[in-house]
Amino acid sequence: MKIFAETERLILRELLPEDAAGMFEMDGDPEVHLFLGNKPVQSIEQSKADIEFIRKQYIENGIGRWAVIEKSTGNFVGWAGLKLITELTNNHNNYYDLGYRFSKRFWGKGYATEAAIAVRDYGFNELKLNEIIGIANISNLGSIHVLKKIGLKQIATFDYHGIQHYWMKIEKQA
Repeated sequence: MKIFAETERLILRELLPEDAAGMFEMDGDPEVHLFLGNKPVQSIEQSKADIEFIRKQYIENGIGRWAVIEKSTGNFVGWAGLKLITELTNNHNNYYDLGYRFSKRFWGKGYATEAAIAVRDYGFNELKLNEIIGIANISNLGSIHVLKKIGLKQIATFDYHGIQHYWMKIEKQA
């Protein structure tokens, strides 16, 4: 098992097949999917398939979303990480998207910011990226707040699958 980053309270490691129950708890919750197209997963088999899809990205792209584990309990909190986006989005492709998603019972603890900082720093320091992108539904104030807090700036508003989203970006400091 590869650990990519650690924070004061969290371990960010590769997603593993045994994370399926935690993924299902998170992605089966309609509130978690409120700003993600309102399509919560219906079975643990879908969560298992999602983990395999992400693990394939590790091999093909050298990066993908990571499991976020609470150090004090060993609980699966959710996922955070970078994803190489190759399809055209807002007239861009081949960019690294910073994302995170957590089970509702872990909301409000500052974990999203803590994990996002670790992901941002990994992108700049380990992957040597020049910029990192964040995309957020304009109604998802919590996610927008986290992205701004870690330094991303709103660059544009665009239509993403029929819903207005912010295109946000942070560039590596010289």
